[in-house]
Amino acid sequence: MNKIVTATTLIAVLALSMTNCKRIKNEKPGLGLKGTDKYYSDMSAKVGRNAAFIAMFDSTGVMMRENGLPVAGIVAIKELLNGKPDTSYILRWEPLFADSSGNLGYTYGTWNLTSPDSGQFLGEGTYTTIWKQNAHGDWKAVLDTGNDGLKEK
Repeated sequence: MNKIVTATTLIAVLALSMTNCKRIKNEKPGLGLKGTDKYYSDMSAKVGRNAAFIAMFDSTGVMMRENGLPVAGIVAIKELLNGKPDTSYILRWEPLFADSSGNLGYTYGTWNLTSPDSGQFLGEGTYTTIWKQNAHGDWKAVLDTGNDGLKEK
């Protein structure tokens, strides 16, 4: 009888502890908004801008383009990016500031392009990204825009 009670108690404790464990769906837990922005920059440097942007944008995201209309929705963003190879450069960015309230936030910072072969400087500028936290707690970009150049003319 004592062994049955002990075994039952042990099973109950294990079952309760397992129900209290939450599976972390966010692949970047605890990074916060600025850390999430930096995470996507690191991804861009490792696997390319296109893959990083596709992972970064919310399904309703909008990407602003120079000399073109905004690209709205992840399907349109994927189509645009998949038609533009990103193998001739490495895009990195550095968030300088992040702020959020509730499930909305924004970051801004600087970006730079370098050659993947030589590391030669190809360009730089500034960016702003507006983020929304989804139901899983992941920050996803809903609007991204940038400007060329950091030097005043």
